[in-house]
Amino acid sequence: MGFSEAELAKIQDVVGTYIERIRPKDEDIRKRLDLAFRVEGQSVYLFEIRPDLTGRIMTHDVAKTTFVRTENVWKVYWMRADLKWHAYETTNLKTITGFVKAVETDKYGCFWG
Repeated sequence: MGFSEAELAKIQDVVGTYIERIRPKDEDIRKRLDLAFRVEGQSVYLFEIRPDLTGRIMTHDVAKTTFVRTENVWKVYWMRADLKWHAYETTNLKTITGFVKAVETDKYGCFWG
């Protein structure tokens, strides 16, 4: 089961505001590096958008949170060099805002390097 319209609106507000705040302001830079998010099922992904050497647009997932409805928590993951999702060392979060704060703080340097 996906998110309700109210839940999607909250995600759009919180995560969308965060992405707008950190993405490059200059349009010329955005052609070479941009940031975005997407919702798939019960998960929210943060990702980079950039062209490869041939000019083809590529995306690279950076962070993921999944809402576990039975536990009423958001679990946070980061993409390691093995291209697999690994649990981020944080307690399970109660809100989507907690996910944004965990990514922004990034005390282990897992998300943005």
